[in-house]
Amino acid sequence: MKRIALFVLTNLAILLMLGVITSALGVDRFLTAQGLNLEMLLAFAAVFGFGGAIFSLLISKFVAKMTTGARTIEQPANAMEAWLLETVRHHAQKAGLAMPEVAIYDGEPNAFATGAFRNSALVAVSTGLLQTMNKEEVEAVLGHEITHVANGDMVTMTLLQGVLNTFVIFLSRVVAYVIDRMILRNENEGPGIGYFAASIVLQLVFGLLASLVVMWYSRGREFRADAGSAQILGTPRPMIAALQRLGGMEPGELPKQISAFGINGGHPGGLGALFASHPPIEARIAALRSLQLS
Repeated sequence: MKRIALFVLTNLAILLMLGVITSALGVDRFLTAQGLNLEMLLAFAAVFGFGGAIFSLLISKFVAKMTTGARTIEQPANAMEAWLLETVRHHAQKAGLAMPEVAIYDGEPNAFATGAFRNSALVAVSTGLLQTMNKEEVEAVLGHEITHVANGDMVTMTLLQGVLNTFVIFLSRVVAYVIDRMILRNENEGPGIGYFAASIVLQLVFGLLASLVVMWYSRGREFRADAGSAQILGTPRPMIAALQRLGGMEPGELPKQISAFGINGGHPGGLGALFASHPPIEARIAALRSLQLS
């Protein structure tokens, strides 16, 4: 639950900061006594809504390496590293991808994939995962992460976040304008204090609702990545075994920017499940057991 609360608070803080920046740079000049210039307001909101999301995607590999301390395998130093490289190469070929960078980082069991482009991605595994899983289970986890890359999940999540950010910025100001003019009866030429207060509150509320949409999509994406791993390996059994092992472990913490792309996102209950990036392990296993491979 602590991880979910941190995720929500971080996203709300980002949206609040976006609101302050857009106001400081003049987005509210599109509000006049004669009404709203909706086209200009929407264009300005889109620049900020997509700008931050796309920038985060472009620097995602660099941030992932810096925040986890991941070490890219250039020349394998031992048999395990050589096996990792060969396994990722095999999975990438089956998925029709160029060879991604492969990295290892110190930490509890987890793995992730990130990168702005399908053919220049990064796949990283933790030392804890390598120490607690057998090779077949690690192969399944790597297949899961390669499927994220092949499906373009990083780009899709960025576009979805950009669209939602845009409408959070846009709608919070439109509704705040209505409140300022029609409810608070501000008759001045420019927006009143009620507008600014309402826009901040509404941006937080709409941002919270946007997080629900992003996390709903993220959970569906995890089912598809599990199925992709089963497709690559020709059977769901190794992925089921990997998930069963992960179900009894506390997931390794990942930085917020890449936490949605980890193999294990924790097991929140109650309302926290709505803000979870990953579905319950039990649901993922059940989906794999019902999977019909072509």
